[in-house]
Amino acid sequence: MANRKYIVGNWKMNGLRTELTDIADIAAIAGQNKQVDVAICPPVTLITQAAANSPGFTIGAQDCHYAKNGAHTGCLSATMIREAGAIMTILGHSERRADQHESDAEVKAKAEAAHAAGLGAIICVGETEEERDAGKAVDVVCGQLEGSFPDGADPHWLTIAYEPVWAIGTGRVPEASDVEEMHAAIRHKLGKLMDEGADTVRILYGGSMNGGNAAELLAVPNVDGGLVGGASLTAEKFGPIIEAAAAS
Repeated sequence: MANRKYIVGNWKMNGLRTELTDIADIAAIAGQNKQVDVAICPPVTLITQAAANSPGFTIGAQDCHYAKNGAHTGCLSATMIREAGAIMTILGHSERRADQHESDAEVKAKAEAAHAAGLGAIICVGETEEERDAGKAVDVVCGQLEGSFPDGADPHWLTIAYEPVWAIGTGRVPEASDVEEMHAAIRHKLGKLMDEGADTVRILYGGSMNGGNAAELLAVPNVDGGLVGGASLTAEKFGPIIEAAAAS
């Protein structure tokens, strides 16, 4: 039996209170496509208000710290994120791995902290263009997955997102055959990392997914949904992706 599709919007550093009207518009579309699990991860400043609006889908965060508390200026613990109203969090996004120099070990620790606080976690993995051109894409991604994989991982709270770094926000998308190969490799690696449940861990595709290509990408074997960036900022762009997932 195929996994329920999971469509997650990552607003990144976008969004003010005046733009929360899009949450209501997205909620209306999600309500018409209840066979799809939908989440929006806005900036932390909007989590509480977005959750308080009871949109009917998951509100998540974009990161959390691995410590429960302490001298970590500017950081937020998983318990703080949960208290704000988030139900899950994205971890190890390539932009954080590159810009904040996050290591696999740090992502692993964050995932374990998120789970301990009662949050779901999406762990992101992906290769650069240079790594793909060198024929190292599968090895790099599976290596990231192994290094970032949390102890006690369970499909009820863990999701994996494959995001080829060179496709994020560029409009470039891998061939469907390349996506199929990578998602199959991730599924195989999960089987080695977990005692059971590897087949039901959802693997999302991220990297310039939009209303025009969502149906094709979501039809690829082992693609259980999408982690969507810019196209998740408005109902006009995000809605067709949700609808494509419902039809897949």
